[in-house]
Amino acid sequence: MTDLGPTGATAKNMAYPLNAWYVAAWDHEVGRREILARTIAGRPLALYRTEDGRPVALADACWHRLAPLSMGKLIGADAIQCPYHGLQFNSAGRCTYMPAQETINPSAMVASYPAVERHRFVWVWPGDPTLADPATIPDMLQMDSPEWAGDGHTIDVRANYQLVLDNLMDLTHEEFVHSSSIGQDELSESDFTVTHDGHTVTITRWMHDIDAPPFWLKNMRDRFSGFVGKVDRWQIIEFQAPSTIRIDVGVAKAGTGAPDGDRSQGVNGFVMNTISPVDERTSLYFWAFMRNYCLASQLITTQTRDGVHGVFGEDEAMLTAQQKAIEANPDHEFYNLNIDVGGMWVRRLIQRMVEAERALTSDTALREAVH
Repeated sequence: MTDLGPTGATAKNMAYPLNAWYVAAWDHEVGRREILARTIAGRPLALYRTEDGRPVALADACWHRLAPLSMGKLIGADAIQCPYHGLQFNSAGRCTYMPAQETINPSAMVASYPAVERHRFVWVWPGDPTLADPATIPDMLQMDSPEWAGDGHTIDVRANYQLVLDNLMDLTHEEFVHSSSIGQDELSESDFTVTHDGHTVTITRWMHDIDAPPFWLKNMRDRFSGFVGKVDRWQIIEFQAPSTIRIDVGVAKAGTGAPDGDRSQGVNGFVMNTISPVDERTSLYFWAFMRNYCLASQLITTQTRDGVHGVFGEDEAMLTAQQKAIEANPDHEFYNLNIDVGGMWVRRLIQRMVEAERALTSDTALREAVH
């Protein structure tokens, strides 16, 4: 385990690393003959698919006069046409056609960002393309495993992405923000453990022999008709740098072995979360709730998705208000409680990534100045 120390993380730091994979869209949002405009990590993108289905992410600004390529149209197997003067660029970003001239300026290019489709999402790498390794895309296997079923939504959050991560790493807020659905007193009363390495942070919390809150009571009765009684409840939160969090959640009939690994008498879900910074004040929050019971029930999928969406709407309202308060109080620093330790580790890992990129940029600039 790398000893990074939770101190030193700037609590209100709003920066984001560029050399990382971020979700730009759900797979179904990127069509073969349509162009989607999205801004990820400060990079305006034009997203589309080639005729063979491969996702493409180009800078959303034509080389000629910066007209948005997302307002254009697709030509042939993989080209996009500027809506202003008709220049065409292939999926690598190189201009292949200029109107009224046969010679194409060799500098006519737009940036092409690595794009990979995985786990029902289209991921993009906004940083140095030579560092983009698809093997480092965060693990969200429950999203496309036949052993899990579920669905999700996207929330356009008017807040910095690290505030969303803070919210997910400390679920004791459920007791106060979500008291009518998933919150209960035992959340802040229970102990938890935190483990970490140079890329992940994991928080584990168990609540034994408690009443199931409304959301989980409904799910228990979906699987076990007429269920009554106490449950053991768990929350295992896993952060994967820089912005993906899987939360293993569920309840089981009390005393049936769930803490030891036997969850057969309960209901288990994974709350899948990946947050993409748009800029330092806004973000796109992609989430889904996946379950491993009643897999064929579209009714449960829809009801659960809509129920979770309502819960996250409460989070969105709080995060928006928090962002406004931060901007209105620029000299005020955050303070930390014991419940913030997981979130502070997350911020520490992100800060290390940002500082490493800044150092690399400074070294490169220095070498170029010398030569």
